[in-house]
Amino acid sequence: MPTHLKPGDPAPSFSAATQDDSKVSLSDYRGKKNIALFFYVKDNTPGCTREARALRDAEEELRKLGTEIVGVSTNSAESHQRFASNNELEFPLLADTNGIIAKAYGVLKPTKMAERSTFLIDKKGKIRHVWPKVSITGHAAEIAAKIDELGLN
Repeated sequence: MPTHLKPGDPAPSFSAATQDDSKVSLSDYRGKKNIALFFYVKDNTPGCTREARALRDAEEELRKLGTEIVGVSTNSAESHQRFASNNELEFPLLADTNGIIAKAYGVLKPTKMAERSTFLIDKKGKIRHVWPKVSITGHAAEIAAKIDELGLN
């Protein structure tokens, strides 16, 4: 299911609980940081674990580029807590248990899970790039290159 959102569109607002019982909203980043908002299918599965670890390993570089990583799946905050702990993930993982965020971004599959995709959102809350079908290998480097190419750093 391809996303209906494209570069230049305003990013849909979101607010959800994270793995550490805090709440994260799009508005928390407005005027401060870009966001690499990545949707993934399920905690503790091989592909999603590899993707999350690769983003974890690139987190410092992305932060230097003014960008924070935020993950979203339809798993619970408790599941996210175990996933984050098992994989040393420090970035927020949003518990989109009812699929509202995934649906707003056009990535909710009929299975009620999110499709693997990433949205680069700038400090003004605009979508600057969309990766509708993410290839795990090299994705973190693609994000960094796109931030640089768009002059968002």
